[in-house]
Amino acid sequence: MIYKHQRIVFWSLVGCIVLMATLLFLERQRGRERILSLAAQMPLDAPTASSEPVTLEVPNDDDGTIHTEQRQMALPVDESARVRALLEQLLAADALPESTHPLQTGSAVAEVFLVPLPVVGYTVDPSAPAHEDGSPATMPVAATPAGAAAVNPGGELAVIDLRSSFVNQHPSGVEVESLTLLSILGTLHANIPQIEQVRFLVDGQPRETLAGHADLLRTYPSRDTVTAGASGP
Repeated sequence: MIYKHQRIVFWSLVGCIVLMATLLFLERQRGRERILSLAAQMPLDAPTASSEPVTLEVPNDDDGTIHTEQRQMALPVDESARVRALLEQLLAADALPESTHPLQTGSAVAEVFLVPLPVVGYTVDPSAPAHEDGSPATMPVAATPAGAAAVNPGGELAVIDLRSSFVNQHPSGVEVESLTLLSILGTLHANIPQIEQVRFLVDGQPRETLAGHADLLRTYPSRDTVTAGASGP
């Protein structure tokens, strides 16, 4: 036997459920209308990245050479993001099982900064002793170093900020480290010719070597490295 007060409680609960469902439905409709209104005022840009042919300069540890590979890749339009995506693709290929230059898996490039040339300022002087407070010695950087060719108008310096997780796991050795740098320099030269010079950082800080040998404190010219072998960047 169902008592009167039990029926009252039951129908009260049913009424509350119906009311809550109605309120949720109305709130969802209001939210949808707000989103549509904002979309109408600020239309979203369509994706601009599209697949295009790129040239990767791939190292081979067996004979110490660099060879080219043609691939189709979707790259961002923003130039800094484009450089980063290109280098991530290059170094990710080295982590594949069939790689001729095996490296560890994982993201290698934290950020890329593009600076118009010529650059005037100061850089770390690896040949000078550090200051008393432990900071590295610096030296002036001229717009055009003595004996160097003049920088073409519109050229850029690419500052590649590598992740320490990538650098710390990189194999040590003169040839293997040189091949990594050569492949980066050659790939940038082949795909983004306005980059004329390349510098490296590790987690935003200068670092002497890649894994004990290849110099990361100097400025490298962007150039074709296919025939350079492992003679050094």
